[in-house]
Amino acid sequence: MLTVDFDRLGLRAGERLLDLGCGAGRHAFEAYRRGARVTAFDQDEKELAGVQEMFEAMAAAGEGEPGGAGTTRGDALHLPFSDGEFDRVIAAEILEHIPQDREAISELVRVLRPGGTMAVTVPRFWPERICWALSDEYHQVEGGHVRIYRADTLAGQLSQAGLDVTGRDHVHALHAPYWWLKCAVGVDNDDNPLVKGYHRMLVWDLMKKPALTRTAERLLDPVLGKSVVLYARKPA
Repeated sequence: MLTVDFDRLGLRAGERLLDLGCGAGRHAFEAYRRGARVTAFDQDEKELAGVQEMFEAMAAAGEGEPGGAGTTRGDALHLPFSDGEFDRVIAAEILEHIPQDREAISELVRVLRPGGTMAVTVPRFWPERICWALSDEYHQVEGGHVRIYRADTLAGQLSQAGLDVTGRDHVHALHAPYWWLKCAVGVDNDDNPLVKGYHRMLVWDLMKKPALTRTAERLLDPVLGKSVVLYARKPA
């Protein structure tokens, strides 16, 4: 399930892409399929091991250039990369976990080349606010969400860091009610019948991509989208 639109990001084959806070690697894998030279970056050693295994499997299957993707473990506040090292940067659902978000944004801007583009995604304000209201457990955990962003505030931070914000989008409308359900019944209560049923529907939608749910989500995204995506460019 992709949050970032790679066409809006402007990614082209052969370009260098950093996926900050890559997690299980969903965006890194798509960039690799598109021919990018990918660096998947995270603090979680176990997640990175799984991502590296998938890169190797993709290369063996001809889905990516051998040696064209790799993983790096480290701290988002001190990126181990040179100034302007990347053509494109993705930071998907990560800044809400970082107390010093301005420092992290500054580092992302530093490693992006002049003329390069960045996509930053965070939970949208009002769906996230409902989750916080329903459950302290949802966000008061180690490594959990430390803030709720308003899109204009985040756009202002990106601008102050030296980027030109070029676009905005909302995505994953069908996922907002799922997280409200989980927060209402207990975020770890995956055996709840409503949660299980809704999760089955989301998996079915992801695998089958039926016209009904795809159309419904596209229509609902501007109002109900769980995530907001900001696209930005570093001036040349």
